[in-house]
Amino acid sequence: MEIEVEEGAFVEVPTADATGMDRRAFGEFVSHRGEMASYAFGWTTGADPHAGHLTIGMGVGNPGGGTFHARVVQHGDGHGLALTDEPFERVPEGGPDLTAAQARAHDTLPFIWWVADLVLERDRRAAWMLHWLLGTNSIQTLEVFERREPILYVSHDAGDGSWQLIGPSDADPTTGKLGHLHHAVDEDPTLVDILDLAPGESATRAAPGAPWTRHPA
Repeated sequence: MEIEVEEGAFVEVPTADATGMDRRAFGEFVSHRGEMASYAFGWTTGADPHAGHLTIGMGVGNPGGGTFHARVVQHGDGHGLALTDEPFERVPEGGPDLTAAQARAHDTLPFIWWVADLVLERDRRAAWMLHWLLGTNSIQTLEVFERREPILYVSHDAGDGSWQLIGPSDADPTTGKLGHLHHAVDEDPTLVDILDLAPGESATRAAPGAPWTRHPA
């Protein structure tokens, strides 16, 4: 049996003051041994502190079941997880909400951290959240930056790790603009399919909405 990370619902609504978006993604996890967990993660643009949120629940109806909550924070050039007392979401497989202290004392915490790592690695929406968290920059053609052309070519540079977003027009290096990668996904969520490009890889498509073709390094 293979490990399964099954993406579920995705909900986004404007914040109460209409200055940002609150985004929440849900899904289910099944281990190679048949262990089940439900998860939810999300982020709010413009939020302070600048952090994402993650909920993992397992053991619904069992005495040892519980729901674990953590913040997703920037840690060096990547991300880290910190248990929190504040509940984020309710999930189907979850039990009682655990405080950070209760979660640390729970005998399933190593399993929960393993699930968290796999969810953030395999759920495509998680890459969107992490690029938002890390403020990943991208170099965009002027036409793409001004939303006058769709993105048809994306590359992740092997040298400096930069991302390039190009439309149907030939790229003009003298007019390139610097913009956050997550803003491009805000405008075109189909980019979530290729946000996991490894350094040196690229992807192309024939038109907006068409499937992406990946090109290895």
